[in-house]
Amino acid sequence: MHRNWLFLLAGFLITFTSSYGQTYFISLFAGEIKGDFGLSDGQWGGIYTIGTTLSAITMIWAGVLTDRFRVRALALLVMIALALACVAMAGVSGWIMLVFVIYALRLTGQGMMSQLGAVAMVRWFEASRGKALSLASMGFAAGQAILPVVFVALFAVMHWRSLWLLAAVLVIVTIPFLLILLRRERTPQSMADEAQIAGMHGRHWTRGEMLRSGLFFLMIPMVVGPSAWGTALFFQQVHLVEVKGWELVAFVALMPIYTLAAVVATFASGWAIDRFGVSRVVPVQMIPFGLGFAVLAYADTIFWAGIGLMIFGVGQGLQSTGASAFWPEYFGTRHIGSIKSVAAALMVFGSAIGPGVTGAFIDFGVDFPDQMLPIAVYYFAAAGLATFGIVRYRPTLGR
Repeated sequence: MHRNWLFLLAGFLITFTSSYGQTYFISLFAGEIKGDFGLSDGQWGGIYTIGTTLSAITMIWAGVLTDRFRVRALALLVMIALALACVAMAGVSGWIMLVFVIYALRLTGQGMMSQLGAVAMVRWFEASRGKALSLASMGFAAGQAILPVVFVALFAVMHWRSLWLLAAVLVIVTIPFLLILLRRERTPQSMADEAQIAGMHGRHWTRGEMLRSGLFFLMIPMVVGPSAWGTALFFQQVHLVEVKGWELVAFVALMPIYTLAAVVATFASGWAIDRFGVSRVVPVQMIPFGLGFAVLAYADTIFWAGIGLMIFGVGQGLQSTGASAFWPEYFGTRHIGSIKSVAAALMVFGSAIGPGVTGAFIDFGVDFPDQMLPIAVYYFAAAGLATFGIVRYRPTLGR
């Protein structure tokens, strides 16, 4: 941390700034958006799904840019685009335009800013990659802990559209600090010639080769699941508290507890990855997600909701480092930008599926709490597939 605090703080700022395109932030405005545009849960979920799916498709191409350009230059462009997307949300006037605004927010926020944060840590660090990923991902945790509480409180004094203008201002204010931190950044090309770590069979896999590997397909549920159903959890939080009879303010106030659990698990998993290898972390990282959803399904008080979110936060912490460290470990670092772009696209696509599927079921009369147990089963199945993949392909690493 002493020798690399500039890069680590830059990673933190990048991941924190992604918050404005993350579901837990956008979903805070779900009630106001549905009210202004006369949308049902399913219609709002469908709009969100379409916009997010378009951003996932775009990420397959856009994510490759992290292999070719400095994080400093690319982050500047992405953050400007994110600020403009926030301004567009403040002025959106129809549901068709809303689709494209969601697309822009998801692409720049959840997609590209998250991609930049992960790829930067993977490229800049080698021996302490797990710890670097865990430190940088604190930006996600800080955003989840701070922004929902602050913005929900501001609902009392500001119109929801004005809050999106505030978000745009916050993004713009962050830009000069990031540029200062990265003024001495090395280029991806220079990193490509230094300290490269090969993957399975001692090779640096291309994106095409990875897409044809059996391991990739076994890991798809692991990548898609947390994004799909974790996104659904926060996306449907307004509906959830209505069904459970809780206050939204009380539920949002649990976010620091969730975040604390995620932070502790993030640091623990970062240490475990550097000490024991990512192969020991990946098989178990889905289990807390499943347990968290099971607890939330039966929770009848805010206390038990806090327990469920805390367990879910453990899974989030494991996922934030384990998933990012997995790809360079098994497929090498030379083409990590293009490889991670596929993973990022799957993650974004998963976040499109979750709100759409759960919203449709809500419209059909199946409340979100009733959907939670099947989702828990999904997580346990994903854990089984990931474990099989690790057992099957780990011997090919040769280390």
